[in-house]
Amino acid sequence: MKIIGLTGGIGSGKSTVTDYLISKGFHVLDADKVAREIVMPGSEMLIQLSSNFGKGILNEDGSLNRKKLGSIVFNDPEKKKKLDELMHTRILEIIHERIVLLREEYENSAEIAIKSDEGKKRKVIFIDAPLLFETGLDKSVSETWVIDVDDETRIKRIMKRDGLSRDEIVMRINTQMTRDEKKKRADVLLDNTGDLEKLYSQIDQLLESI
Repeated sequence: MKIIGLTGGIGSGKSTVTDYLISKGFHVLDADKVAREIVMPGSEMLIQLSSNFGKGILNEDGSLNRKKLGSIVFNDPEKKKKLDELMHTRILEIIHERIVLLREEYENSAEIAIKSDEGKKRKVIFIDAPLLFETGLDKSVSETWVIDVDDETRIKRIMKRDGLSRDEIVMRINTQMTRDEKKKRADVLLDNTGDLEKLYSQIDQLLESI
């Protein structure tokens, strides 16, 4: 079974790529979705976060106020490190658990048209992880696809999408691995500076070679 890691900086278009892969019938394990799952109201992780960063990170309904938490950790490297330690450990555990389940599912269905298009799709798992390299998750994948976009385009996209100020976005970009470093570590580069048709064409060509 082939495992492909997808990553890119904030605003690079990871969700666009994963949505397209899902529409094509591929399995995608989304680290951000796992992160949201483990901080549901009343969860053990949310209790740990409120204990470490204060109850002010909670909304009135007990859900996580992500903007409040972000304003705390992105201004304090030590608090950002603590948040990463808490979240990443559990996220990686869940992703590895789900890989095992998908692998077992694939092996159990090995006699059912493995040579068909459906069979080929089942033997590939994509992992969408913004911090693929930073967390060491890249060591668990067969190859890495990096979605690359220039910083100015990313900033404009995030301002439109999230309503954050330029300074807030730049601060978040600066906490992540640089574009150049990600590109050095990539097995495959996806250029997402153009339109969707151009992006999808690149993905289709890669899928044909799997």
